[in-house]
Amino acid sequence: MRIVVGVDGGGTSTRAVVLDETGHEMARAEGPGAVAILDDPGAVTAAVVSVVTRALEDADVTLPVALLWAGLSGAGREDVQAAVRGSLMEADLAERVLVGTDVEAAFSDAFPLAEPGILLIAGTGSIVWARSPRGAMISVGGWGQHMGDEGSGYWVGREALRSVAAAADGRGPETELTGKALVHSGGQEPGDLIAWAAAASKSDIAALAPIVAQVADAGDGVAERILSEAVEELVAHITAVVERSGPSQSRPTLCFWGGLVWKGGPLNTRLRDAVQGLGLDMSDRDLDPPAGAARMALSELGGTP
Repeated sequence: MRIVVGVDGGGTSTRAVVLDETGHEMARAEGPGAVAILDDPGAVTAAVVSVVTRALEDADVTLPVALLWAGLSGAGREDVQAAVRGSLMEADLAERVLVGTDVEAAFSDAFPLAEPGILLIAGTGSIVWARSPRGAMISVGGWGQHMGDEGSGYWVGREALRSVAAAADGRGPETELTGKALVHSGGQEPGDLIAWAAAASKSDIAALAPIVAQVADAGDGVAERILSEAVEELVAHITAVVERSGPSQSRPTLCFWGGLVWKGGPLNTRLRDAVQGLGLDMSDRDLDPPAGAARMALSELGGTP
């Protein structure tokens, strides 16, 4: 029997799902995260190999499987995909390896029957993917931390640091974010944040987002402004997708995913309230991106998606 594996990998975790050719789930596993990088595909390969090997051991399946579909954060460019695919092929996990993005994996699970829909992902970064009523795929955002990621956890954290700097200079109002940022970074005074921010990872800065939400809930005006602007940015992404999708005979379905906007996330309630007037149906279904990746693998194999 032919076996496929789907992988969803990001900076936080890497997850794998094993399916047989009938679509039956045989096993799954989770491990540390990694991001696909052109100059160092080995790091993400090691994360994928670790989690796939454990999942196949649980499924009592020997290597190589028929097909591996890996949806990985950072793998949006063709050269990165090619580098990671080559590295994974050398690992002999599968006879055939396909590499895409973690967004593709999540979208495949959100809308498995190729129906129209909109998926907003806002965690460390931010992006909106949609399938229009005519079947066209549309992407808004996803430009990375230097050109985009508006409304993301990284963006919120960066704005918090900028507000702390402005408060220290007297260019902006005082904010409780100063003390919270210093605790988070281990600094003693605002100037210490310069070196910390320069050395911090994108995830380190994004980890300030829940702190900003806590301070906003306590009545801090600066923190509330940051969250309000983050919501405005995300709504602008969704609005652009709706406009580009064109007219629809039914209300499009909108899914949220990512730690910033999913249930219990710092922006979930605020964003849900803000999109009420866009004429969209909200989906509250938990997404399973590695299962989406596995079904994409099965579809490529010619099995039952």
